[in-house]
Amino acid sequence: MISAPLTLEGRLLLDGQTLVPPLRLTLDPGAWVVLLGPSGAGKSTLLRLLAGLPCAAVLEGRIIGPRPAALMAQDPGLLPWATVAENVALGARLRGERPDPTRVQDLLARTGLSGHAAKRPGQLSGGQRQRVALARTLLEDRPLVLLDEPFSALDARLRAEMQDLAAALLAGRMVLMISHDPHEAARLADRICLLTRAGLEEVAPPPGPAPRPLDDPQVLACQGRLLARLRGAS
Repeated sequence: MISAPLTLEGRLLLDGQTLVPPLRLTLDPGAWVVLLGPSGAGKSTLLRLLAGLPCAAVLEGRIIGPRPAALMAQDPGLLPWATVAENVALGARLRGERPDPTRVQDLLARTGLSGHAAKRPGQLSGGQRQRVALARTLLEDRPLVLLDEPFSALDARLRAEMQDLAAALLAGRMVLMISHDPHEAARLADRICLLTRAGLEEVAPPPGPAPRPLDDPQVLACQGRLLARLRGAS
């Protein structure tokens, strides 16, 4: 596991204009950070920079700390000609490694995809494709995990189940998740950060370990506070 924090500091420029004002975002070992903010604030750009991927914006600053990471982007990025099982094991195959079939089957079972293992992505619903991408990310077993709205295409029941699964399998890892769902942030986060055009603001999460109960009054109260801040920031 990672023993040192990961820090991004500086500002983001897009076509010479400030996209994100000067900020300092630090991820601590073993902590799950949820990044909220209005659309267009630069959340996904920050995630791509931390993942070491090219993007249109330029960081005028620096990134300090351990990488690489397992990344789940908004687009599931599934190979249309590969089966579900092959897509889940894609990372290992790209590195020239032999995937562990037992782990692949276990993750397919835990994400409710066992009956779809031989299907192609075109035969799946949007929520099923998102679960394939989640299973692929979890299979990577990296100490640093970057998630961009990983549960957005799921119905309420599946969303709660996949939140619980991700929280269990990513325990002890350094996680940064982008979300537009204040309830999700209140339920899962050890730390909540709100990114707006004015900069980065940290908001205290509810007490207690994550994942917190869906109907916990303090989770619901935190959800309300976050929603009020987001409405004021949009």
